[in-house]
Amino acid sequence: MADKQYKLTFCDGSGCLKNHAREFRQLFEEELRRHQIQQNVQIHLSGCLGMCTKGPILIVNPGYIMYGNLRPEDAAEIVQEHLVNGRPVSRLIIQEDHLYNRFFRIFGDSEFFGRQMRIALRNCGVIDPEKIDDYLAMRGYEALAKVLTEMTPQQVIEEVKKSGLRGRGGAGFPTGLKWEYTAKQSDPEKYVICNADEGDPGAFMDRSAIEGDPHTVLEGMIIGGYAIGSRQGIIYIRAEYPLAVQRLKKAIEDARREGFLGERILGTDFSFDIRICLGAGAFVCGEETALIHSIEGFRGMPRPRPPYPSVSGLFGKPTLINNVETWANIPVIIIDGADWFSRIGTATSKGTKVFALAGKVRNTGLVEVPMGTTLRDIIFGIGGGIPNGKKFKAVQTGGPSGGCLPEKYLDTQIDYESLAKAGSIMGSGGMIVIDEDSCMVRMARFFVEFTQDESCGKCTPCREGTKRMLEILTRITRGQGKPGDIEKLERLGTMIQKASLCGLGQSAPNPVLSTIRNFREEYEEHIHQKKCRARECTALLSFVVQDNCVGCGACKRVCPVNAVSGNRKEKHSINPNLCIKCGQCYDACKFNAIAKV
Repeated sequence: MADKQYKLTFCDGSGCLKNHAREFRQLFEEELRRHQIQQNVQIHLSGCLGMCTKGPILIVNPGYIMYGNLRPEDAAEIVQEHLVNGRPVSRLIIQEDHLYNRFFRIFGDSEFFGRQMRIALRNCGVIDPEKIDDYLAMRGYEALAKVLTEMTPQQVIEEVKKSGLRGRGGAGFPTGLKWEYTAKQSDPEKYVICNADEGDPGAFMDRSAIEGDPHTVLEGMIIGGYAIGSRQGIIYIRAEYPLAVQRLKKAIEDARREGFLGERILGTDFSFDIRICLGAGAFVCGEETALIHSIEGFRGMPRPRPPYPSVSGLFGKPTLINNVETWANIPVIIIDGADWFSRIGTATSKGTKVFALAGKVRNTGLVEVPMGTTLRDIIFGIGGGIPNGKKFKAVQTGGPSGGCLPEKYLDTQIDYESLAKAGSIMGSGGMIVIDEDSCMVRMARFFVEFTQDESCGKCTPCREGTKRMLEILTRITRGQGKPGDIEKLERLGTMIQKASLCGLGQSAPNPVLSTIRNFREEYEEHIHQKKCRARECTALLSFVVQDNCVGCGACKRVCPVNAVSGNRKEKHSINPNLCIKCGQCYDACKFNAIAKV
């Protein structure tokens, strides 16, 4: 079997790299040389497939055998057994069966892939993101050639409008209308911006899309530039994404070399170029006017609108801003048509949506589903449900400014209107699953602390209002809550929503207001009974040594205030008057002999 030809695809996305994927690949290649079969093997790299819990991932063809959760020491066994002896290593195979078809949909028997439909992520995990020839083989830059040779700018705009595509950055404004407003401005100098400043905790949609398929973003931006009459594009991306930045730079260089960027693109009269601008990681710079200020060299702070960027944006010029996922949809709309695209999704939310599925769910990762898919299908179908036999408690959609939805909303469809009606938002696509062991008051505090820290401080409602909310939530989680605190949080939240300048402040109270609305009893228990049912707020707990204590002394050694006493091999005890409730004894005990009560 050693003379058989194999094609190996190694995932080279950030998730797999974090789990030592490159060390695994290096050892794998050493094994190929040791067995002298490297000439029979074609090595291929890909971006993220989305199965982040299964990384590192290796796909072996023929047969499309997918290996996952690989360790460097597994390399020798796969080479020996699979490539030399022809016997796949069954213990390492991910039990998924999936195929690719010409409509870019990934389907098959697997729950993870079978419920998805990939448009924005159509090439992620399929092509080598650093090889422009791979992108061209997947109809890359065909849409650009079509618009430059067969369509007028107005026809391109009409096609995008007809598709029903809405901005995937969170607000859901119709993309075609934004393009049309910008195109109508008489100023001959206009800008196109890709907003890749992804700052939500637990969100990695834009990063993975760029790492896996940077050329589709470039192609979408070039088409947008042609449609509005712009010659300059800018990708604003956070510097904390070094791999995505590296691949963008490589893609821009390759596109210029092949004539897809620069002067007289594809021999036409249209010229357009793209440069990269690195952000410093400020969450507020995801807001378009703050982003523009940052590109101009100023502190990233929002400004009142109107005028909107379509009229007066970067350097006072008309500016078209869309996020990564929005740009990634454009080539498909042009190639397969607005009619095809508009048949996907719901009446008001067309196409698909990419989500970063995280939290207490079995299959964390990147998923793309048609609009209208229910939360239940995503969490329990694609996500595989809640691990460790725990019960589902809530899901937060929309990042740190989204709402927490309890079990009764699991059959809510994923679209802009349905999520808003349920009390949450679509946002850019963060989705965090929460199980029964999580405290909703503490969860709300975490997100308010994030938005308060990320507030630019320009407007008083956001700057001071979120600070006051954080103070109240901190008191409640420390057992110092007072009657009336819940009502005060509601008044503050409503005021902040109505009076804040930008979207950050206007949505910052959402986690608090939604958890009060759906989990009010937990707030009341914290305030009136000084009780945390999830046992996460340590200030409301007592730590007690149980009868199964073996007297190992681990808890005694880690206690910072010497509150634990007892002789070796005898049951220990904790002095409640000395205990500061740090929880270190609980974490150190290997025998589950310390209980939270």
